[in-house]
Amino acid sequence: MGGASLLRHFSNTLVRAWKDYISPRVLPLLSTIEVVGLALAALSLWGFAQIADEVLDQETQAFDTAILQGIAQFHSPLFDNIAIAVTFFGEPNLLVLVGAIVGSVLLWKRRRSEAVVFAIAAGGATALNFWLKTVFGRARPELWERIVDANFNSFPSGHAMISLVVWGAIAYGLALDFPPWRKFISSVATILIGAIGFSRLYLGVHWPTDIIAGYTAGLVWLIACILTLEGAQRYLGEKRSSVISK
Repeated sequence: MGGASLLRHFSNTLVRAWKDYISPRVLPLLSTIEVVGLALAALSLWGFAQIADEVLDQETQAFDTAILQGIAQFHSPLFDNIAIAVTFFGEPNLLVLVGAIVGSVLLWKRRRSEAVVFAIAAGGATALNFWLKTVFGRARPELWERIVDANFNSFPSGHAMISLVVWGAIAYGLALDFPPWRKFISSVATILIGAIGFSRLYLGVHWPTDIIAGYTAGLVWLIACILTLEGAQRYLGEKRSSVISK
């Protein structure tokens, strides 16, 4: 309870500080996109703190259980196979491989700042998720016999959090490189990330609040990394070069 209360107090302090002190001085220097990003990050941090507080007080148990039991009514061999296939796209080993490939391509294209920030985004999300799981120590659901292995703590969902950061960062880069495809790229990324989270519920390895918290924490980290990249590129005077350019 102490950890959640501390997070809640910290998020409220950030919001007040932004409103009373930082905003009047920083807003004129920021673009609309950066302002929206910072506001969304602050809101996500506050949301995570609220969820964490209620989870530790066990106030979400009835809500979590009811949703999982409702999903269980749709279990079938076909849906089992689909869920296993979808959840694979959020597996840490796959995301590490994807991260290595993306980082190598960025380095090859001499987009060093993007490669560094992408590595920080993926590695930092993984480390942060492990730390949060250790701090909160929430047990996984045991409502039915699971068909996939899941051994470590449950809160927040690593699949939800890390997949949002990794696939979200990739989608962000691709959307900037291919503006005409921006809506399509964003839609595909959103559907994939959402499907990964739902697959964890279907498979019974996470509570719904684990997934929501994973998304909120991942969004905070992703926005922080994107704003860091944008600031670094502006400071260094770097120009983006398309992945298809020579």
